[in-house]
Amino acid sequence: MARIEYVNLDDVDDDVREFIETARRTGTPRPEIQAVRAQQPDVLRAFVHSWSVLFKGGVVDFHLKELLRMRVATSLDCNY
Repeated sequence: MARIEYVNLDDVDDDVREFIETARRTGTPRPEIQAVRAQQPDVLRAFVHSWSVLFKGGVVDFHLKELLRMRVATSLDCNY
C-alpha cells in the first residue's frame, strides 16, 4: 500500500503551516490529512476555503453538520 509522506513544516509557506496548526488545535479537519494535502499547497488552500464556506458557514447549524459528518463516517466504517 502506498504511503504519502507528510510535509516538513519548515518547507512550507506560512499560510500552509497555519492551516496544519489550526487543524492540530481544533482536531478538524484531521491534521494528518491536512499534512498530506499540503504536498500540493494549492489543493490545501482550496480545501480550507471550501471547508470554511461550507462546513463552518452556511445556514445549517454547525453541530448538525458535525453529526452528519460523523454519521457518514460511521456508515462507511471510516475511522476519521
